[in-house]
Amino acid sequence: MNPVLGRILLGISLLTTPALAAESPNTLSDREKSDGWRLLFDGTSTHGWRGFKKKAFPSQGWTVQDGCLGHLGKAGGGDIVTVEKFLDYDFTFEWRMDPGGNSGVKYFIDEKRNGAIGHEYQLLGTTDEAEARKDLKHATASFYDVLPVGTNGASRTPGEWNQSRIVVRGQQVEHWLNGERVLSYALGSDQVLAGITTSKFKTVAGFGAKFPHPVLLQDHGGEIWFRNLKIRPLNP
Repeated sequence: MNPVLGRILLGISLLTTPALAAESPNTLSDREKSDGWRLLFDGTSTHGWRGFKKKAFPSQGWTVQDGCLGHLGKAGGGDIVTVEKFLDYDFTFEWRMDPGGNSGVKYFIDEKRNGAIGHEYQLLGTTDEAEARKDLKHATASFYDVLPVGTNGASRTPGEWNQSRIVVRGQQVEHWLNGERVLSYALGSDQVLAGITTSKFKTVAGFGAKFPHPVLLQDHGGEIWFRNLKIRPLNP
């Protein structure tokens, strides 16, 4: 996408978006620092993260290896969330998953709810892209079970690194995948309300509302690796 067009669409310069597979993962350039980017993972520790509804980081399931934060198969541990909460932001992360893997990144998480219920950016290690596109409400980068991902969304071959991005600014939310904006929606819009009505979240009080929240990485029982988790607070 042309950077000028990107600025018009987003009000956010694409030139400040961290690059995929940076030469030094989990670091910030001087430009990124001046633009307000921050690391959510330092590449060596679990500092800034804790278990969902817990004070400490899980003692099993999650690990830090080779500059990556990962969940190991069916090792348990549960979902993890950032210690800090956010409201308006630009969040980018890289992820890698084996074929058949299933996970997600969630936002608008309220720990007063019974479970880790919130808006989910779906992550899949698909073996067949055509098969995944038969159900776009559950494809990679969709608003899981609520809104479908655009047909321009394409994840890389399982095992390769993907770059994803979630932008929350005012009432607007965007999902990006490997440099393409693949989903855009407005909180409280007819589109979102209709999607919620036909989803598994239709009876969840307050689902679809905006409030300060942590970012959640899901334990879905499979293996997934993350790196370059970076966030930049935005003005609404």
